[in-house]
Amino acid sequence: QEQLVESGGGVVRAGGSLTLSCAINRRAFNTYAIAWFRQAPGKQREFVGTNRGSGANSVIADAVKGRFTISRDSAKNMVYLEMNNLTPEDTARYFCAAAPILSSQPQHYLNWGRGTQVTVSS
Repeated sequence: QEQLVESGGGVVRAGGSLTLSCAINRRAFNTYAIAWFRQAPGKQREFVGTNRGSGANSVIADAVKGRFTISRDSAKNMVYLEMNNLTPEDTARYFCAAAPILSSQPQHYLNWGRGTQVTVSS
C-alpha cells in the first residue's frame, strides 16, 4: 500500500491560482502514474489529469485543459497540480492517486490520498 499525501488546498477567489502537491515515496514515484481527481459534494469523482515519467506522458481532462498543469519534481518525489484561472465550478476536494497504468478511470487507481479541499469564491 503506497501512501500519498496531498497539500496546498485553500480558499481562493475566482480567477486566482493554486498549486496542489502530492507527496509519495520514491519507489512509487518512479513506478506509477500519478493522477489527480476531484469530487464536489453530491457529484461523482472526476478525473482531472494524470502523469507518468516525463511531461510528455501527461493527460489532462478537457474540462480543465489550458488552465491546469501536472508536473513532477523527481528530487522531492512530488507531483504538482498547478491550477490557474480558477472558477467556482472548480470547488471540490482534490485527491491524488497512483496506478500502474496511465488512465483516467478511478477504478485503475489502487492507492489514494485523503484529499485537500479547494474552494473558489465568486
